[in-house]
Amino acid sequence: MALVAGRRARRGILPLLGPAMVAGVAYLDPGNVASNMSAGSRYGFLLVWVVLAGNATAWLIQYLSAKLGITTGRSLPEILGVRIRSRAGRVAFWAQAELVAMATDVAEVIGGAVALQLLFGLPLLVGGLLTGVISILLLGVHSRRGSTTFERVLTGLVVLIAIGFCAGLVVAPPPLGAVVSGIVPRLTDTGSVLLAASILGATVMPHAIYAHSALTRDRFGLAEEGPWLRRLLRATRVDVTIALAVAGTVNVAILVLAGTRLRGVGGTETLEGAHAALAATLGPLIAALFAVGLLASGLASTSVGAYAGAEIMQGLLRRRVPLLVRRLVTLVPALVVLAVGIEPTAALVVSQVVLSFGIPFALVPLVRFTADRALLGESANRWWTTVLAAIAALLLIALNGALLVLLTIGA
Repeated sequence: MALVAGRRARRGILPLLGPAMVAGVAYLDPGNVASNMSAGSRYGFLLVWVVLAGNATAWLIQYLSAKLGITTGRSLPEILGVRIRSRAGRVAFWAQAELVAMATDVAEVIGGAVALQLLFGLPLLVGGLLTGVISILLLGVHSRRGSTTFERVLTGLVVLIAIGFCAGLVVAPPPLGAVVSGIVPRLTDTGSVLLAASILGATVMPHAIYAHSALTRDRFGLAEEGPWLRRLLRATRVDVTIALAVAGTVNVAILVLAGTRLRGVGGTETLEGAHAALAATLGPLIAALFAVGLLASGLASTSVGAYAGAEIMQGLLRRRVPLLVRRLVTLVPALVVLAVGIEPTAALVVSQVVLSFGIPFALVPLVRFTADRALLGESANRWWTTVLAAIAALLLIALNGALLVLLTIGA
């Protein structure tokens, strides 16, 4: 065993990369697209700082989640299922996590449906069903071919997402000075607070926190303390850095593209309106690439969301639900939204606000567990890591509280 671990420790880190890119798909879902597009079209570059702050926070959170899976051989939901003693408590925790997972699915399926309508003229309901079917096929890759093949497929979709959403900036670069001004933290009204919470909900996604610990568990199992564990953690830091650098760049690009080309243009706060405006200003090719990026985003992220949802149920309720069944159950709310005619982009933004309120329930236990030396041994957080993660959690909770107050008083 020691000899095998020693050989592994001498290998390069490239073969160890991949789980973070799968988790990072959650940061590139249609909810991100809708939130960032709405922010850019309404407020220009005002909320660039929110995207950057959310991405920096996401790096720390995703690393902690991945570390938890590697050092314990268990996912965050599994540990919660053990630590929450009463069944009522586990059910209550699962209920809020399930609501978050359904909000995630609503965003992802709607995004795929809108993309299929833009590309092929399919009705939204038909597009939603087709998105669900394709996501089932992608989940089948994980079940039959293993995590490595699943990671490669989703990485290919991430490449399509990046090309689709960044192409417009290559054709029409934004004013750099104005973009830099958006780094200064500030909010102007209730609408900007709502979109800030939506961006954070889409960036620091609860289901990605649950999923990443499961992804590293599935890929590496339990890593005992020693050279192999240290090599895995170093590789994980690189993996998370690459994944979040890609996600952050794409998210900023979406907001900046909207702030450059869509601000002040009527009807561009919806995905359909943004697509039409891009076609009118930058040409049909850029608009088509935008739609392709949106489709890849929906297909990839809905697969990861279903994986996370199944892990949440198994860990907290101790019941294994086939991914196919899980996919069909969580597909229903999204199809209902499409069937009753709710405006897709508005539904996407609201779904991200729901995700924002679910962040503390995933983040607070994560910080607590990764700081527990009895659980993680020598890999437990340094004191300053715990402080930074706790500050991030408190700021996110405070923003959600401010949002609730503002919406209540109608400011």
